[in-house]
Amino acid sequence: MFLEKFELKNHCSIVTGAAQGLGKYMALALAEAGSNIVISDINIELAKKTVREIEGKGVKALAVSMDVRNQKEISTMIDIVLDNFGRIDVLINNAGICKHINAEVMGYKDWFDIIDVNLNGVFLVSQAVGNVMIKHKKGSIINISSMSGIIVNTPQSQAAYNTSKAGVIMLTKSLASEWAKYNVRVNTIAPGYMSIGMTKEFFMKKTGMTKRWISLTPMGRAGEAEELGGMAIYLASDASSYVTGGVFTIDGGYTIW
Repeated sequence: MFLEKFELKNHCSIVTGAAQGLGKYMALALAEAGSNIVISDINIELAKKTVREIEGKGVKALAVSMDVRNQKEISTMIDIVLDNFGRIDVLINNAGICKHINAEVMGYKDWFDIIDVNLNGVFLVSQAVGNVMIKHKKGSIINISSMSGIIVNTPQSQAAYNTSKAGVIMLTKSLASEWAKYNVRVNTIAPGYMSIGMTKEFFMKKTGMTKRWISLTPMGRAGEAEELGGMAIYLASDASSYVTGGVFTIDGGYTIW
């Protein structure tokens, strides 16, 4: 009875920025739970490669080229998804960028680029998909923020990134408040330092910066991409049917100090 609530059979889940990295692993997790998957990414060739991997899980998968900053492309993506699956049950807003630049020298373009992708993009995709979910009176939106929206990272300078992720957390709570009456739930996962892709190579080099990060993490290690999968399934499924507006921090304890 209880495990059945975690099943996502016949669902359709969109994951933005999921051609690689954390988004890819969350998409794989949802696929294992039975959901059909739409990989939405600006890197369409890599997205297609990820789709082939997901199809090995026995579900349907589709790659769609989309820039989260472009409303026309978002609208086209939704039309394609509805034409292929007829429904949208889950959205994971994962697409994001980060730049380490000291605030006193950061140019407006760099600031705007980060805010535009990380915050504006989350709003635009949530708004467009949310309207579909509102019409059907059900849906789950999972925004990927960061522990950087709760604390200030050290020793790197990333004021714009931190600000964008704090904005995602407040946007999540605001949308959850507005859309609860439509049975559309909105939550956010706030990861800490994760060892994946280029970041994994960074951790393997054991630089002064990564040593600092690990020293401030109670569990004494970086997270693995797979460690977000369980939370993604929980928030996407009926197992979390009474959960909205939540901030779920997965950071090895970094933010407890």
